[in-house]
Amino acid sequence: MKYIDEFRDGRLAAGLARAIAHEVAPGRDYAFMEFCGGHTHAIARYAVTDLLPPTVRMIHGPGCPVCVLPIGRIDLAIGLALARPEVILCTYGDCLRVPASGGLSLMKARARGADVRMVYSPADALALAVREPAREVVFFAIGFETTTPPTALVLRAAAAQRLDNFSVICNHVLTPAAIAAILESPEVRELGTVALDGFIGPAHVSTVIGSRPYERFAAAHRKPVVIAGFEPLDVIQAIRMLIRQVNDGRAEVENEFTRAVTRDGNRKAQALVAATFEPRPSFEWRGLGAVADSALRIRPAFARWDAERKFALADRPVPDHKACACGAILRGVRTPADCKLFATACTPETPMGACMVSSEGACAAHYTYGRFRDAARRTQ
Repeated sequence: MKYIDEFRDGRLAAGLARAIAHEVAPGRDYAFMEFCGGHTHAIARYAVTDLLPPTVRMIHGPGCPVCVLPIGRIDLAIGLALARPEVILCTYGDCLRVPASGGLSLMKARARGADVRMVYSPADALALAVREPAREVVFFAIGFETTTPPTALVLRAAAAQRLDNFSVICNHVLTPAAIAAILESPEVRELGTVALDGFIGPAHVSTVIGSRPYERFAAAHRKPVVIAGFEPLDVIQAIRMLIRQVNDGRAEVENEFTRAVTRDGNRKAQALVAATFEPRPSFEWRGLGAVADSALRIRPAFARWDAERKFALADRPVPDHKACACGAILRGVRTPADCKLFATACTPETPMGACMVSSEGACAAHYTYGRFRDAARRTQ
C-alpha cells in the first residue's frame, strides 16, 4: 500500500539504524522527546528503541489529549450528566474510562443512570441533537489542533440551524503552549523536568498548524524540532535528523513528513478555528499544572452553544491518585515501568490513571507491546 508498506521496510530500518550508530558522537548522550502519543505507540509497537544506540534516549511527552485532561474536567462532565436527566453527554470512547473523583468515570456514571454515549465524531453528536429535540445533547470535546476544526464546524452548524438543544464543553488544547511550558515554565520545572536535546514534532497536529509555530522554540531555546510521520521509518529518520542537528550545533525546524505537512499548514482550518474559538487565559494540564494561553474556549458569538455558560459549569482542581505517576510520565521525568502501579494494580482493564486508558497513552503503549517486560529482561 502506497505510503504504508514502504515506510515499514525492515531492511531500510536496519540501514538507518546502522547509519545512526555511525553518526552518534563518541561520549555524547542524546535525549529526544517525542511529543505525540502516536509516535510513542509507533516506537513501542515497532521496537524502535531496540535499533538505537544506548546513548540515544527517547522520552515520552504530553501529546496524548486524554492523558493531559485533568480530573476536574471529567468531574465537571460527570456532574452535569448525573444532575440533569435531560442531558445526553456525548464524547469519544477514550474519555469514557478515564478515572475521575470518587472512583467514578463517565462509564461508571452511565451505570448510575447518566445518559452517556460514545460518538466517533462531533457530527454524530449534532445529528443526535436533531433526532432528539426534547433532550439536551452536550458534546464533551477534547483534543489538540487536529480535532479542533471538526468541533468548530458543528458549533457553526448548530448556530446556522438554530439548534438550541446542542452545546459543547470545550477542552481543546494547544501544542505550542505545551512545548513552551516544558521549556520555559518555572512551575513545570518545580514539578520536575528532564534535560532535552530536541523534539520529534507531531504529525497530524502539524498538518493543521504547519511547521512555522515551532520555529520560535528552536531559535529561543536552541532545541531542534523534526516533524515526523507515524510509520517506523518516519520516526527513525527523524531521530537521525535530530542527531545530525545536535552534532552540527544547529537548532532548526526540519520537516521529515513532507508528504503531508507544509510550513503554513491548513490555513482554511486555522481561520475556521480562530473565528469560532479564542484562547483561555489559563488551563490546567495533568502533569504540567496551569498553563497560560494553552487551551481554547468558545467565542461569545457562540455562547448559546457553550455548555459551560449554558449550564453555569465550573471545574475545580483535583489531585491525581497519589500512587499514579501519570503526571511525571507526561513530563518525561519517569517511564511507565517506574510507576509501582504499572502492570499490577493498573492495567488497561483496571486503569488507575489516564495514561493507561487512552489509545495514545505511554502506559498503554508499554503494556500493549510488552516494552516493560523487555526492559526487565535487559536489567536481569
